[in-house]
Amino acid sequence: MSEAERDPERAAVAVRAASAGAAVAADSFRTDLTIEEKDGKTDVVTQIDRDAQETVIETVRESFPDDPIVGEEEGALKAVPEDGPAWIVDPIDGTSNYVDGAQTFGTAVAAVVDGEPVGAAFDCPALGDVYRVGPDGAFRNDEPLSVSDCTDPEAATVCPTFWWDFDQRDQYAAATRATVERFGDMRRFGCAQLELAMVASGALEGTMTNLRANSWDTVAGVGLIREAGGVVTDLEGDRWRHDSRGLVASNGEIHDEVLAAAREIED
Repeated sequence: MSEAERDPERAAVAVRAASAGAAVAADSFRTDLTIEEKDGKTDVVTQIDRDAQETVIETVRESFPDDPIVGEEEGALKAVPEDGPAWIVDPIDGTSNYVDGAQTFGTAVAAVVDGEPVGAAFDCPALGDVYRVGPDGAFRNDEPLSVSDCTDPEAATVCPTFWWDFDQRDQYAAATRATVERFGDMRRFGCAQLELAMVASGALEGTMTNLRANSWDTVAGVGLIREAGGVVTDLEGDRWRHDSRGLVASNGEIHDEVLAAAREIED
């Protein structure tokens, strides 16, 4: 990954910071939690989210005290700076899974320079999986990642990702229909970074949405996919950025079909 070759130190700190945040989450997993709603009944947060984010921030600032930090919870920026270095943090991606006792959650940390990832990590403590991308490539538990080589959409598994709220359920239904009509099977895991990581590892052939995604839900996983040989675009088919509308990720072999499915959501 040409960007990551410029900054191996930030790539290493991303791994340490994600591990530190994931350890905070793991300590309280499947315990009694106080659950708060943010923007709706399906958008929840706990004090552990906040504690994990603070731990990640403290770990980053030990090495890079002056870098801006973008994060999901309070106490962090909400927009990625266009210029210079920055960090993007999701302390618990998959919070709904976390509070339900499901293992599909993790801590994501990405280091970016001029908006482009130079290293990232996604630590899933309950699954025992650590994904990372840096100057030496993309890995899960130190095994190199590679996207699936599937070329047949009817043999592929694709995941509509992110959450369509109650006033957008027609789009959710359209995403499901577009997926099951085109591809061999469909999955949903309720954790966008994990879904992206699964594309990078070959466990999924694609994932897509028409929505504008938050940077903390995406940038680390997008970096993994690209380094593992996959493709990530917006709804226009252009190279995806942290501020793009829509996200279409695939192994590259079936990208046109995944893109068509994503476009069909709004049609």
